Amino acid sequence: MFGRRGVAVALGSVMLAGSSLVWAPAGQATTGEGSVGCIGHSESRYDPPLTLLPRPTHVHADITYTCGAHGRTVPATGSFNSVAPAASCVAVSGGSGREAVRYADGSRSLIVYDSATTVRLAGVLVVIQRGRVVEGRGQGHPVRRTVTGLPRELPTDCLTSGLRGGSNEVRLEIEP
Repeated sequence: MFGRRGVAVALGSVMLAGSSLVWAPAGQATTGEGSVGCIGHSESRYDPPLTLLPRPTHVHADITYTCGAHGRTVPATGSFNSVAPAASCVAVSGGSGREAVRYADGSRSLIVYDSATTVRLAGVLVVIQRGRVVEGRGQGHPVRRTVTGLPRELPTDCLTSGLRGGSNEVRLEIEP
């Protein structure tokens, strides 16, 4: 339908959009007065591994962030947990989940995500989650979390042992 050039343009567009969401320098990661912006890298695990058949799956990710707020940069770590009611190599349903972010200055943010848009195109995962800080730094503020990345395993693993996890880039925005 699209031919080689159309597929290349589509893949290039997805990669460009994903990289522009994720690769903002830490100094530009803030989103305005009273907000916190973080960029980082996550290592995720799926239990059970993702296969072609949708099934309930626990998703866990450990994230290392660099966060910017009020003109300063602070390292942080995050721990994300979710149970997707129907996850497979093709799609992950449900957008709920919780993330605990711990900043190097000792403060923290507990975030609850209640919606997500997930797309996997030619193996590239793009997840945009929305939620709210329920406790700690930014309490009551809306949150947007964007995850982009490729699976660690080959796509053919979907047919056998399944995808066990992935290495992803993450952008977290606690909005004003």
